[in-house]
Amino acid sequence: MFDSLSTRLQTVFDRLGGRGRLTEENIQEALREVRVALLEADVNFKVVREFIERVRVRAIGQDVLTSLTPAQQVVKVVHGELVELLGGSGHRLSPAAHPPTIVMLIGLQGSGKTTTAAKLARLYAKQGQHPILAAADIYRPAAQDQLRTLGEQLNVPVVGGPKQKPLEICRQARAEAAERGLTPLLLDTAGRLHIDETMLDELRAIRAELKPHHVLLVVDAMTGQDAVTVAERFNAAVGIDAVVLTKMDGDSRGGAALSVRHVTGRPIAFVGMGEKTDALEPFHPDRVASRILGMGDVLSLVEKAQEAVDQKKAEELVRKLREDAFTLDDFREQLKQLRSMGPLDQILGMLPFGKMLKGAPKELDAEQADIGRFDAIISSMTPDERRRPEVINGSRRQRIARGSGTSVQDVNRLLKQYAQLRKMMKQFKGLEGKLPRMKLPGLPNLGG
Repeated sequence: MFDSLSTRLQTVFDRLGGRGRLTEENIQEALREVRVALLEADVNFKVVREFIERVRVRAIGQDVLTSLTPAQQVVKVVHGELVELLGGSGHRLSPAAHPPTIVMLIGLQGSGKTTTAAKLARLYAKQGQHPILAAADIYRPAAQDQLRTLGEQLNVPVVGGPKQKPLEICRQARAEAAERGLTPLLLDTAGRLHIDETMLDELRAIRAELKPHHVLLVVDAMTGQDAVTVAERFNAAVGIDAVVLTKMDGDSRGGAALSVRHVTGRPIAFVGMGEKTDALEPFHPDRVASRILGMGDVLSLVEKAQEAVDQKKAEELVRKLREDAFTLDDFREQLKQLRSMGPLDQILGMLPFGKMLKGAPKELDAEQADIGRFDAIISSMTPDERRRPEVINGSRRQRIARGSGTSVQDVNRLLKQYAQLRKMMKQFKGLEGKLPRMKLPGLPNLGG
């Protein structure tokens, strides 16, 4: 997401930063390149025109031109305008005063409504709520079966049968949600390959009858400017409260995300980052703007780490580090937790200047493969070898390599990295008492 745009913008600002004192001409030249970068990212041309003008007015102000770091000030101005363009403070779905909270999902066929409904159900369930799903798409073959299967995986009830009308399904789901005290109620409505009056009439009828608290339009970010056009038409015909952009992990240039709020006046609430039910993220405009400008997104990285890291296991790891009892089993557990945080390129994209490392995809692919390879190698060892790797001699290395389908060189590399990690941990242990006490979210105290 935004990789191409991010690279172009960082190149522009790097060049701007090497010019010392800035002039109005320097800034105008840089903004011309920014305009081209945004248009290439498939951002709506009207949005680009207004965005550039706002940046220009602020960037040529005396506060920027007379500052000690004018280039950094220009980046700050662009960052602020990007945050505003993406939605300012963001959008969250507030609960209804009288449950159930009803969330209606609408959109074209193939945009990912059914999967998004399941993702939202999982998200609400993780927050301690008890969602219920309404399978109101009776037209797409197997749509109800798909939602029912996802509901079973998530242990979330699904209402709706093939012989029922969409409005009837929604009414039944509302009654069941009220009777069982379930909330929110997520309505998965039918879409079409294109916008037509039959579909719109059905959506209007459901909206008038159910009076949903939130109407979310699900659009495919891969369609670029078409996604913005679809959002505009749905908003005019039915009315929407927010947008969910799906397939943002694909080859999306980001134009839809940068255009949809400005064109429709409706914010982006969530983005889909994959097919699995856990691949839905709340949309944070400030964090996305930081990622685009290569500033990283440490807050999202910490949140991912909190989900991946088990508190008890983290405390147990600290105890083992203190007692110098860190084994290859512990090493494998750390690799698994790293793997559960997602692809390495996404993780690096959240680090400040991590984009520079993302320029080496072959190396990243090799590192990702190594994680799986190392897991197989450790699994091929005996319990004693995992506890005491120093007993692994040449013949054992050959046996482990054969058992894991790898080479002796791979085994050697794993043992070398493990030894280096142990050495580094001993050095860290030697600093205990000299470091200030630190507390990271989701992790035990370090130091002291």
